[in-house]
Amino acid sequence: MPGRIEDYALIGDCHGAGLVCRDGSIDWLCVPRFDSPACFAALLGNHENGRWQITPQGRIRRVERRYLGDTLVLETEFETADGTVAILDCMPPGSKAVDVVRVVEGRKGRVPMRMELVIRFDYGSIVPWVTKQDHDLKAIAGPDMLHLHAPVDLRGQGLKTVANFQVSAGERVPFVMTFHPSHLPEPDPVDPDYALASSQQWWSEWSARSTYAGEWRDAVQRSLITLKALTYAPTGGVVAAPTTSLPEHIGGVRNWDYRYCWVRDAAITLYALLVCGYREEARAWREWLLRAVAGSPSQLQVMYGIGGERRLHEYELDWLSGYAGSRPVRVGNGAYHQLQLDVFGELLDAMHQCRSSGMEAHQSWNVERALLEFLESNWQEPDEGIWEVRGPRRHFTHSKVMAWVAFDRGIKAVEWFKNEGPVERWRKIRDELHEQVLTLGYSDKLRSFTQAFGSDRLDASLLLIPLVGFLPPGDARVRGTLAAVERTLMQNGLVARYNVESGVDGLPGDEGTFLACSFWYVDNLVLQGRMREARDLFERLLDLRNDVGLLAEEYDVGLGRQVGNFPQAFSHLALVNTAHALSRPEESPSLHRSVPPSTAPRR
Repeated sequence: MPGRIEDYALIGDCHGAGLVCRDGSIDWLCVPRFDSPACFAALLGNHENGRWQITPQGRIRRVERRYLGDTLVLETEFETADGTVAILDCMPPGSKAVDVVRVVEGRKGRVPMRMELVIRFDYGSIVPWVTKQDHDLKAIAGPDMLHLHAPVDLRGQGLKTVANFQVSAGERVPFVMTFHPSHLPEPDPVDPDYALASSQQWWSEWSARSTYAGEWRDAVQRSLITLKALTYAPTGGVVAAPTTSLPEHIGGVRNWDYRYCWVRDAAITLYALLVCGYREEARAWREWLLRAVAGSPSQLQVMYGIGGERRLHEYELDWLSGYAGSRPVRVGNGAYHQLQLDVFGELLDAMHQCRSSGMEAHQSWNVERALLEFLESNWQEPDEGIWEVRGPRRHFTHSKVMAWVAFDRGIKAVEWFKNEGPVERWRKIRDELHEQVLTLGYSDKLRSFTQAFGSDRLDASLLLIPLVGFLPPGDARVRGTLAAVERTLMQNGLVARYNVESGVDGLPGDEGTFLACSFWYVDNLVLQGRMREARDLFERLLDLRNDVGLLAEEYDVGLGRQVGNFPQAFSHLALVNTAHALSRPEESPSLHRSVPPSTAPRR
């Protein structure tokens, strides 16, 4: 059986990422790009397809792990009958290649250790050609090459490499694995002790730039570090997660590739970065957005590759059994060609946040105007909506609300920031959208907004209505929607996206509660002044993090386990923003979007 999803910790260098299990095994590593096929481990938990495990031999009495301060350097300490040993793991930022450094450090006694390396490229489908010279190992297959430098005796054993060694108190045994294109010369070897020290310094200095001064500082900073690790440094793109096909329901088919950059994440990402003082990262993300969406507005996509790539063809890896038998395993994401009208609102809102913070972008307004001109002719169309349903298109209420947001932010760009645009025409459309949502997207019977026009189903995306400024928090319809969500979508205090049994998304099976939706619910409680309830639920959400502070996309209430791709940027971004809202309710997201910059709160 694979480890639980929450048994893993993240390491990364802002170029690639790996997941380290509590048992000392790296079971997933993507290099040199998040969307690269150069993966020596095929899929988290498929141990037969690739892993790099270093672990004590014999019975382990205790395992404890932590990140060293505000860094992405992981320490896993094992206590055995023979003594205590720790493994320090990192991927040093700034290296010319992608390196994984693992240092085994003796703490007490003398502990026998075993290393086992199973190298598989291209999602476990390719066994490379391996050669060994002294303490160095090289593996090559097509364009991919791996080097392992290890001061222990390596030997081959059944298409894997193993080593047995011992470590005493005070001793350090370093391992360095380096990946690079096979046609290029081997990079200079990395000094493991220097790599560990420089990684700690790099992350500590980055973390020290945070201006967050509210409560729950450790949880917020860990989320920000995770977000930084999910950023591809050469382009500024932020991936939703470093993994593919971790299931939303164990054994189910809701398994998607999240190693791409979603436009929908734009506004929430920018807000989280800006309120915490990371303007450089916010600027890089904004520039990535503008480059990615450049072109014909009719070709705006909901997601792109880390460099802005547009073709994200989805296919299945039929040779893999999937995490805990969850098939199919997918690469690519077919939702990239869907029509999702809400992304226009997310993008315009993101640019509005940039302007409000004094971060204007050259030519940004030209792109925004072109998008609004396209939306003028297409906002009345049905779409696939925020949850990227694979059923028929509908007039989703959230999509219309976000189309309203697009025109609202366009109008503010003219009125507040003196840009040029047909503001009267946009006001007319904005008013029409507002009226249509109130008339067709609201049910008097349910006393709530509904998932789609004419529907009687609820949807957690309706919680965003007051957060984007569509209606004030005190409006009876907002209060009624919050009450309806509490009645119908709450599972043991957590919020589901919608009722999947309705078949609205065209997929079979179940899924967990969506963690970002639960954070949105807390945001609504803050806006309603229900602060004690808000704080209690937020604390409970923090308790769902694993032992090193990481969250997946969803939480299975019945199993008491995290599910979905991991770690999930959307969950951590929502955590940051909700912590800010709780700490400073006067600066809630709905407020900063609704007042002119002269009176907007400082961020």
